[in-house]
Amino acid sequence: MNQRVVFISTVLTIGLLLASVPVLDQVDRAREDQTLQDVLYVPSAGTVKHLSLGYNGLMADIYWTRVVQYFGGKHHLKSREYQLLAPLLDITTTLDPHLVVAFQFGAIFLAQSPPEGAGDPQAAVRLAERGIANNPAEWRLYYDLGYIYWQELHDPRAASAAFLKGSQVPGALPWMKVMAAALAQSGGEERTARYLWTNILHDTNDDLIRANAGKRLRALDSDDTVTVLQHYADLYTEQLGHAPQSWADMIASGHMRGVPRDPMGNPYLLRNGHVEVQDPDNFPFITQGLPPGREASVIPKMPGK
Repeated sequence: MNQRVVFISTVLTIGLLLASVPVLDQVDRAREDQTLQDVLYVPSAGTVKHLSLGYNGLMADIYWTRVVQYFGGKHHLKSREYQLLAPLLDITTTLDPHLVVAFQFGAIFLAQSPPEGAGDPQAAVRLAERGIANNPAEWRLYYDLGYIYWQELHDPRAASAAFLKGSQVPGALPWMKVMAAALAQSGGEERTARYLWTNILHDTNDDLIRANAGKRLRALDSDDTVTVLQHYADLYTEQLGHAPQSWADMIASGHMRGVPRDPMGNPYLLRNGHVEVQDPDNFPFITQGLPPGREASVIPKMPGK
């Protein structure tokens, strides 16, 4: 009886593989000048799943191999069109919704601008979200989703939300919360950023991460102070018709009571009505109070990218 089952399974497997050859051969024959309408390469994901006769995992592996081959070939030729990529990924992940690698790399393949990828970040977001829905314990899928929102869609708030949610998955690395806080800060969500950095400061035992969180919080404090000081300096200019040249001018006019100091204890500078920190190197993440020509650097380098 067992031998009969093995025999039948073997025959079905061979039949399945043979049946897949014509379909997959069409994928291999796709050329730069062909369109989707020219190539009968793939039925719907549902059709392939029905024809797999229960060997979904096997067929998913086959299709994932074809995804890699197709993408690699197009990338090598510096193609600007990857028309087969999305449907092939749809079939692969429908056959096996737990094939995490297909969601991870497939989303990146879709998101990157041509010729590095298909240039379809919205499709990449949908694929990553499907991956998360089917594999909620895989924190790296949140990482990929956050990366796409940040680098491809230039949406730091959505990216921050993705990183933050991923940071709550057991086993997620600490820098997921760091990225969430940094992107919230760059996206103008000061209250969220301050809340996250405060939690990071108190919840982690990593000295480097704690030091980074402390610098971030000092930067937020300095930005708040500079914003208020600049408001009063502008008010002085508006009321008196010329910019204040020193804090003594501001104090004499009644706009200030004393010389304001930054979180490190150093006096802020006032240059021709513009408020600056005395030493920007003490506050590497500030966005306010920088001298002319100095750019803000709020977001750290993306880990692993």
